[in-house]
Amino acid sequence: MKPIYIPEPFRIKSVEPLKLLTRKEREEKIAAANYNVFSLAASDVYIDLLTDSGTGAMSTAQWAGVMVGDESYAGAESYYKLQISAQEVFSMPYIQIVHQGRAAEKVLLPILLEGKKYAIANMHFDTTRAHVELAGARAIDCVVPEALDTSAYFDFKGNMDCEKLESLIHELGAENVGVVIMTITNNSAGGQPVSVENIRKTAEIAHKYQIPFMIDAARCAENAYFIQQREAGYRDLSIEKILHLCFENADCFTMSAKKDAIVNMGGLIGCRDKKLFEAIKQRTISFEGFVTYGGMSGRDIEALAIGLKEGIDENFLRYRIGQMEYLAARLDEAGIPYQSPVGGHAVFVDAKKLLPHIPYYQFPAQALAVELYLEAGIRACDIGSFLLGNDPASPSPAASTRSPISTSSPTPSATSRNAPPRSRATRSWKSPRSSATLRPNSAP
Repeated sequence: MKPIYIPEPFRIKSVEPLKLLTRKEREEKIAAANYNVFSLAASDVYIDLLTDSGTGAMSTAQWAGVMVGDESYAGAESYYKLQISAQEVFSMPYIQIVHQGRAAEKVLLPILLEGKKYAIANMHFDTTRAHVELAGARAIDCVVPEALDTSAYFDFKGNMDCEKLESLIHELGAENVGVVIMTITNNSAGGQPVSVENIRKTAEIAHKYQIPFMIDAARCAENAYFIQQREAGYRDLSIEKILHLCFENADCFTMSAKKDAIVNMGGLIGCRDKKLFEAIKQRTISFEGFVTYGGMSGRDIEALAIGLKEGIDENFLRYRIGQMEYLAARLDEAGIPYQSPVGGHAVFVDAKKLLPHIPYYQFPAQALAVELYLEAGIRACDIGSFLLGNDPASPSPAASTRSPISTSSPTPSATSRNAPPRSRATRSWKSPRSSATLRPNSAP
């Protein structure tokens, strides 16, 4: 597609200096980091696309909120502002603050999985999978088959495979499934969206078997924008209204607010059941602190209350998704394969297709991430076998299929995630001098 750049709907008010190391310096730095991009010092990275989590630039309203944040230990004014903001956005009565998404999972998932053996999701993100396993259960992915073909266009590649979901529930026993999870957008599938229709159908199946239905809401605003643009009947609805239609189907949700709420730290748990909320509060006190601050400073809570509303601004979301579409179009020009259509928060380069000579157990996406750094000082990350670790059923690395459990397709794949920070990356970040050098290579 022809690259069209959506101009920034904001003014840049502050700048941060960057440095570009020489090729020789980058070779020394990545070797010293044992070829692990997470071990690189941020000051040695020129364009940091490692993650969009907590790396965005807050707005002037959020920074002003930082100055009036109430640091009271209990009952801070900032806490009540956040309650109102979150209840308005998610239309869910009970809201608990935590310091980030994985803290929300640590609090909630052991409650839902107590005495259970399985959690089923369209796809678990890595921290969700880890907390399922820490709770003594097994995470099973159940994404639609279209997600496994990175070159095929499908509007909602993040969807749950509902026929397979119901089959799994029968096979495993409904009494053994502690929760059905819908991740929106579906990060591990390439930031792919989920339709309202699919959310409703998935919730109906879960509730039919009396299984709690949970939403992982890290990028729910981006998901709502995709729904507005792609799903019939939603074009004229606001992002907030679409969110209400999504969340009215859920019993509970977790959220890493470091993404769509554009804050550097923060997370949320929401639920409808008061008894469940009491259990959530008890675990929050043990792990995060008193319930009205949940591991957060008052100033960060204030910024989060503001960011929840700013993050659903349609003009901002149009620009944000437009960033990804522009970068994807540049990759099209260079013949570089990626998960298509492009996702909401990142471009996921298909490393298996780009580097077909590297088998999945030698981590092609990790190899690509290292080469990106060596070539241009860009830091991306592996979303594939390297990220997944070992298959819990064997000592071998899990084959990333975007469904890395025995119930999934057997064809391994791997992607390199390139996630620009919100409100920080300008056009030049999406037009790096090295983009044309990353061409498919089948040489041994």
